[in-house]
Amino acid sequence: MVRQGGKDIEEEPPATLEEIAHAISACRRCPIGCNGTRAVPGEGPARTRLMIVGEQPGDKEEQAGRPFVGPAGRLLDAHLARAGLDRARLYLTNAVKHFKFVPRGKRRLHQSPTAGEIDICRWWLDSERRLLRPQVILALGASAGRAFLARTPAVGKERGAPMKLADGTPLWLTVHPSYLLRLKDEARAREEERFQSDLRGLASSLG
Repeated sequence: MVRQGGKDIEEEPPATLEEIAHAISACRRCPIGCNGTRAVPGEGPARTRLMIVGEQPGDKEEQAGRPFVGPAGRLLDAHLARAGLDRARLYLTNAVKHFKFVPRGKRRLHQSPTAGEIDICRWWLDSERRLLRPQVILALGASAGRAFLARTPAVGKERGAPMKLADGTPLWLTVHPSYLLRLKDEARAREEERFQSDLRGLASSLG
C-alpha cells in the first residue's frame, strides 16, 4: 500500500521507467488525467546524476508525447548548454503528467494544477526518483518544488542554493523557463542571467 494525495492506494510501485510510462497513460486519479489528453512520460537515461522537473507538459509536449520540446524547452536547452549540462545525459520530467488547460477557440491555454493535483501525481514522480536515484534534483518553478517539499515554496527567496530533502538529496529550485518567455526586454535579460547563474551553481555542485 502506498500513500498518494492523502489516500491509501493498493498498488505496487512500478519496477521500471517503461512501466511508469505505460501506467500514467491510464491514470485517472485526478481530473487532469480525465481530460482526454495523453500523459507525457519523463525522458532520459535510467542512470543520471541530475533529474530536472517542471510543472506539467504544455500543448506542444502533449502533442509530441515528450517533455520540454516547446518554446520553454528550447530556452531551457540553450541555458543548459551554456552551463555545460548535456540534456542527453539528464532525465527530464514533470510533477504532473497530463496537460491541464482551458479551451479558447482552437487554442488550449495552460492552466496551473492545484496543490491537490500535484500531491496526487507525486506518487509517479516518487516512483521515477526511486528508480533513477539522481545525485541532484532541479525543480523548475513552485509547482515542481511543491512535489518534493509538500509545500509551495517561494521561488524568489529559496532559489539558487541547494536544500536537503529527507533522504539527503540536494534539491535546487529556480524559475520555470516559461516565466522567462513572458518577460520583455531588460527584465527578461536580467532574469535570464539569474536563471543562468542558478544553473551554473548547480553544474558546479555536480563537478
